[in-house]
Amino acid sequence: MAGIEELSGCSASLGHYQSALESALMEIRDKGILSRIWLHDYTVWKPDPAEITNRLGWLHVSEMMMEMLPSIRSIVEEIRHEGYTHALLMGMGGSSLSPEVFRFTFGVKDGYLDLSVLDSTAPGAVAAFSEKLDPSKTLYIASTKSGGTVETQSFLKYFFNRTIDALGPQKAGEHFIAITDPGSGLETMAEMLNFRKIFLNDPNIGGRYSALSYFGLVPAALIGVDLTTLLDRAATMVCNNEGCNCPVGGDNSGAWLGAIIGELANAGRDKLTLVLSPPIFHFGAWVEQLIAESTGKEGKGILPVDGEALLSSDAYADDRIFVYLRLKGDVTYDEKIKGLKKAGYPVVQINLQDIYDLGAEFFRWEMATAVAGYRLGINPFDQPNVESAKVVTRQMLSAYQKDGELHELTPTVKSGGIVVYADQPAETPEKALNTFLSQAQAGDKLGRRRSYVALQAYLTPSSETDEGLSLLRKGIQAGTKMATTTGYGPRFLHSTGQLHKGDGGHGLFIQVTERIHKDEAIPDKAGERASSVSFGVLKMAQALGDRQALIDAGRKVIRFHLEEEVKDGLSRLAEAVKEISSDQLQR
Repeated sequence: MAGIEELSGCSASLGHYQSALESALMEIRDKGILSRIWLHDYTVWKPDPAEITNRLGWLHVSEMMMEMLPSIRSIVEEIRHEGYTHALLMGMGGSSLSPEVFRFTFGVKDGYLDLSVLDSTAPGAVAAFSEKLDPSKTLYIASTKSGGTVETQSFLKYFFNRTIDALGPQKAGEHFIAITDPGSGLETMAEMLNFRKIFLNDPNIGGRYSALSYFGLVPAALIGVDLTTLLDRAATMVCNNEGCNCPVGGDNSGAWLGAIIGELANAGRDKLTLVLSPPIFHFGAWVEQLIAESTGKEGKGILPVDGEALLSSDAYADDRIFVYLRLKGDVTYDEKIKGLKKAGYPVVQINLQDIYDLGAEFFRWEMATAVAGYRLGINPFDQPNVESAKVVTRQMLSAYQKDGELHELTPTVKSGGIVVYADQPAETPEKALNTFLSQAQAGDKLGRRRSYVALQAYLTPSSETDEGLSLLRKGIQAGTKMATTTGYGPRFLHSTGQLHKGDGGHGLFIQVTERIHKDEAIPDKAGERASSVSFGVLKMAQALGDRQALIDAGRKVIRFHLEEEVKDGLSRLAEAVKEISSDQLQR
C-alpha cells in the first residue's frame, strides 16, 4: 500500500489483517468492481436493481453542481442584499448533517447568514429558535428529500405561522426556501405558499449521499463557504476513485478504505471508532449516518462510534478499528494513536491539509461505504428498517387523536424522580441499569459479536445535557469496554436508527425521556390555527414508537423517564455505572 500512503495522504497499521486487505483488493481488481460501480452496475451489490440504479447520482454530483453554482450564488447575494442575517435549516438526517458540518467547521464569513439547524422535536428546542430569531431577518430552509418527513413538515408549519404573525401573510413566503426532490409534497406546498425559491435536487441521490448536492451546498453558500474550492477538492477525489485507478498498484483510496472497514467488520472488528482533529470534529456525525444507515441491515452492520472519549489502549476490547482524521498541524491525539498502534489495534490515518479537504472526504467516504457494502454482501443504498419506528409512531399518534392521551406502560420502579420501564424487576433505577448492562455479550472466537450500548436521548439538546450524557457514556465505556454511542431523538432515527434494528442484534439500548414543562402546538396546516398534536406529544410518540420497534426486532431496551431535573437524573445514572465492570459481562 505504499502508493496510497505516498499519494493520498493515507496510511494504515493493520497487523495480521494486512493479508486479508491485500486479498480483498486483488478480488476488487479481478472482478472489476470499481469500473462496474462507475458503469452503474447494480450486480456489484445485488441481482435486483431496486434502490440501487436510482441511487448512484452521487458519483457525478461534483461535476453537476459546478454548473449550478451561479444560481446558488445569485439567491445568496439576493438574500444578503435584502438584509437577512440568520438562517434556520429545518431538516433531519441527510438534510441536516452536512449543513451542520459546514456551520461548525467553517463558521460564518463576514456579511453572510448565521446558520442554525433544527432537528429536534423537543418543544424547548423549537421554542428557543422562535424566541432567538427575528423573522424579518431570518431565512427558513425546509429541507427534505421525500418532502413528507414529519419533523420537517411540523417545523415548517410552526415557523410559517410565526412568520405570518410577525410580517403578515403576504410577506411570509419570501422568508422560506425549499430543498427537495422533484414532485415531492414539499415542492407542492412551497409553490402553494409562495416560497422565495425551490431547489430541486437530483432524485437519484440518496439522502445520506447528498452532502455535495443542493442539500449541503445551499446552506454552505449562505454562510460564505467557497463552493468552487470545495467542489474542486471533491473533483480531485473523484479522479482518485475512478475505475481506471486500480486499488492494487494504484492509489484508489476510496476502494482501499472501503476494503479495510469491510474486511475488518467481517473479521469481528465491526466497531468503527472515529477520531477527528477538534476543528473537524463535527464531520464524524455525518460519517456516522453514512456508515450506520448504509451497512446496518440483513443481520450485518458496522457500528460507527463518533464522539466517544479517546482512552488508553487497555480500555478497549478486540472489536475495534480506529480511523484517525488528522488536520495538518494538529497533534491533539497523536500520542494516543501511537499507543493504540503499539498495542496492536488496527488504525487507519487520513491526513487533511485544511478544512476544504472535507470536500474530498465526503466523496472518499461515500465510495468507501459503497465498497464496504460490496464486501459485506449488502445493498448500501436502501434502508429497509427505517420505516418500522415510523409506523408505530403513526399508530400512537392516531390513538392519541382519538383518545386524547398516549398509552403508557406500567413502570418497573419509581425513585427520586426517575421512572424505569424494563423487562426485569429491580429495586432502584441504579440496580435496573446495572442488571440491564449485565446482559451484554463479550463476544468470542466463534463469531459472536461483542455488544454495544446506544444512549437514546429524547431530551432537549443543551450543553448541560451533553455533559450529563457524556459522563454516563464514559462511565459505561470505561466500566465495560463496550463501544458506546449517543444520539438525541428523533435525530438519531434518521442516522443510526436503521442499524439499531437491522444489524445482528448486539445493541443494548438505553432510552432516556423527560417530562415536558412547556409544550408547543403543531399547526395542522401552514397558515391555519387548528392543531391536533403538539411537539411534546410527537416527541414522546416517537420515543415510544422506537422502543416498540426495537422490541419487535428482538432488541434489549430499558427506558428511564426523568420527571425532575435532567442533569440530576443523568448524574445519578452515571454514578450507578461505576459499579459495573467488564468481568460482569456474560460470556
